[in-house]
Amino acid sequence: AMGLVADIFDQSTLEKLKGKNAIGHVRYSTHGESKIKNCQPFTVNYARGALAVAHNGNIVNATSIRKDLENEGAIFQSNMDTEVVVHLLSKCKKKDGVERLKEVLSKIEGAFSLLFLTETKLIAARDPSGFRPLVLGKMGESYIVASETVAFDLIGAEFVREIEPGEIVIISEDGLESHRFAQNQKKNHCIFEYVYFARPDSQIFNRDVYAMRKGFGEMLAKENPVDADIIVPVPDSGVPAAIGYSQESKIPFELGLIRNHYVGRTFIEPEQSIRHFGVKVKLNPVKKTMEGKRVVLVDDSIVRGTTSKKIIKMVRDAGAKEVHMRISSPPTKWPCFYGIDTPSRKELISAHKELEEIREFIDADTLQYLSIDSLYWFDKKSEKEWFCDACFTGKYPIGRDEIAETIKKETGELLVTE
Repeated sequence: AMGLVADIFDQSTLEKLKGKNAIGHVRYSTHGESKIKNCQPFTVNYARGALAVAHNGNIVNATSIRKDLENEGAIFQSNMDTEVVVHLLSKCKKKDGVERLKEVLSKIEGAFSLLFLTETKLIAARDPSGFRPLVLGKMGESYIVASETVAFDLIGAEFVREIEPGEIVIISEDGLESHRFAQNQKKNHCIFEYVYFARPDSQIFNRDVYAMRKGFGEMLAKENPVDADIIVPVPDSGVPAAIGYSQESKIPFELGLIRNHYVGRTFIEPEQSIRHFGVKVKLNPVKKTMEGKRVVLVDDSIVRGTTSKKIIKMVRDAGAKEVHMRISSPPTKWPCFYGIDTPSRKELISAHKELEEIREFIDADTLQYLSIDSLYWFDKKSEKEWFCDACFTGKYPIGRDEIAETIKKETGELLVTE
């Protein structure tokens, strides 16, 4: 159903879900419209039995695969990229289930952490680049697969390991078995998982998310110091970076903005008017904390700029003398095609405005971003190659031709080359 998990899955609904094997998905559409027909898990009954699929990521060559399949007579029920995987599986002639899955996964490109549920097995697969996280846990004798380790913490399960890029894990009554469908491809872990998307209490790509964000804040303070009285995070995602900035700069950390935890993320709201109202519902200033103060506002990113503009106005209205904006990532200039629903390039303020123009638009006294080099504070230079930072650089590691064509259609721009 459409809506928040707690509203949809109440106790009476959960009690109706009988059985000992299950998959589920909490998602917003990154490919295909946000409609009930695109809810996952995607379920089918076909010649080889019942199958349910849940997918995190984006398949960049899904459109061309879909065209080929439709030309061969395939009928699609949704406009999700995930559905092409089901059609490829049903079409594959190989008798062995593992070999069939290997063949299908070798045909799709992009970001995919996939879960399949058959009548007897739970199967997990992760793309060869490892764009999105996928982790394996255990609770008693039961194996569990999730997008983030925090899911295990909540139910008292033990984190076993990451599912490797290019790996298929099959869980059945016989236990767990592992297979490879791709060998030693260059990893392209999503750096934006560290910046914003993952929960701070998770372990992602074998690193602690909270420590990563705090490190971004420390580097931001080193690169972009400012004379100020207090550091105020834009909650919640700006909090760890603001703590890092405060500790490095020795400027006191204060909760000058209080977040209402009963509303969702504003950047994914489809209507501008809803986003504008959402900012007011979501955040409220603590006036006495900011009155007459020089405030450093720390946030993780600026997407369209409209939310930052509203927040800065809110802080000024609360009596702040100066407002200095510090962003704990580089400017977001390019849309993501690997499973994070950033807007088109036309809507990204950093794609068409210079730093000073953005500062003027959001009405900050100063504005500074974290540099690309400092984003990789945690890593040796050689390991920097393990991450995808296309949203900052435009250097898309997979499916460049399809992505270049999409960007050219939308904006008329040519994609940057290596």
